[in-house]
Amino acid sequence: FLSVTEDLVRRRAEHNNCEIFSLEEISLHQQEIEKLEHLDKWCRDLKILYLQNNLIPKIENVGKLKKLEYLNVALNNIERIENLEGCEELKKLDLTANFIGELSSVESLKCNIHLKELFLVGNPCTEFEGYRQFVVATLRQLKYLDSKEIERSERIKALQNYPEVKWKIREQERAYLLKRAREKEEAQRRMQERKDKKQKQMDSKPGSDSPDSPQEKPNQAEGDGEQETCRTVENDEEDRRFWEEPTPYTPESRLETHRYIEEKRRAKDNIRESKKREKPPWTLVTTEGKVLNVNVPKLHFSLEDDEENNQIILDLAVYRHLDTSLLDVDVQPTYIRVLVKGKPFQLVLPEEVKPDSSSAKRSQTTGHLVVTMPKAKEIILAKQKASASIKHSDCNALQKNTRSGQVEKLEVDPSKYSFPDVTKIIQEKERTGQGPIKLQPEKVTEVKKSCVDFENNEDV
Repeated sequence: FLSVTEDLVRRRAEHNNCEIFSLEEISLHQQEIEKLEHLDKWCRDLKILYLQNNLIPKIENVGKLKKLEYLNVALNNIERIENLEGCEELKKLDLTANFIGELSSVESLKCNIHLKELFLVGNPCTEFEGYRQFVVATLRQLKYLDSKEIERSERIKALQNYPEVKWKIREQERAYLLKRAREKEEAQRRMQERKDKKQKQMDSKPGSDSPDSPQEKPNQAEGDGEQETCRTVENDEEDRRFWEEPTPYTPESRLETHRYIEEKRRAKDNIRESKKREKPPWTLVTTEGKVLNVNVPKLHFSLEDDEENNQIILDLAVYRHLDTSLLDVDVQPTYIRVLVKGKPFQLVLPEEVKPDSSSAKRSQTTGHLVVTMPKAKEIILAKQKASASIKHSDCNALQKNTRSGQVEKLEVDPSKYSFPDVTKIIQEKERTGQGPIKLQPEKVTEVKKSCVDFENNEDV
């Protein structure tokens, strides 16, 4: 059964910074709680406590809540009023739509002198003859019963007829308790029948005798499909029978309905989990060894062939805020594989690359993964163009040698080819200093030859 846990109370105490010792109000409605406990130890300062729409069968472990003013336990499985004597400040008690048949149990509320409002509508005891008169006469401190104000005249009249009304209520209580005893026996029998039927279904499951029989293996997939269809039909039939079967509205039937719904939900969750586990792995390489292109994470990408640097660049648009530790890059000579949060991205490369020389980086602006992969086949590009001064005859000779299959390498012989040293065209004159006064070098006057003796030689 589900009970009140510390984690549940702390989550419901968000308005109090998750501190439970100083809580004054807490709402624990619709939490499928089947046992009320711990609150009188953890939350001593509680003033308002909401516990409606749970499966609580008994009021307990609230007697130490001295400051409690409002208790709401509507829509539960409570059958009698008890254990509230310690709630000295209790002003309002809501027991709407429970299973209180022992109306005489309201006498336990006489100690709660501050109790002004009481709600019992929707309980079996409200159908008793003289119900309102009995409650009004028993609890003289009450101002409202089932949202209706108690007039002074109504209380006087109820007190006058109190002995007679009390005797009638006791008789009706005894009849109701006998009826409840029969209902409990019937519920116990039905529960046992359900257990036996379930056990029988588990024992008679098909294929449990010989699960590994070799003859059934080829048709195993078809058999599984048929079994699943039959199981679905059986479940639908069981569902229909359960919901259409007339049952009395009792704490047992309410609890049984809740357990049935919980069981169905758990079965669906198990099927969902098993389907997740049975999900076939992604096929990245075929049985023949062929590598496939796979993009499970559905990411945009671009593959660039950088011929100038003789490399291939992959730009994979991974999520910008994805942590780099969730990326696993594997470069092979013919393909690249990237695991993004366990989902594979695989691409066959157009050319063989060098995995050892490859590098992977994240872009600081876009967050993309950029993988640079040098090509395995190196291409040597000419760095200098051939000199245009090579004679045409030499080019022809080179072409002839190339055709013959013997390639001659051009080598420069410094003895055959002498180039003028451009740096020494102008000779640097020696600077002569003649003491501190005359520091400038003397100008050398060159005697020009007369042009009379000049002879023009065309061969030069």
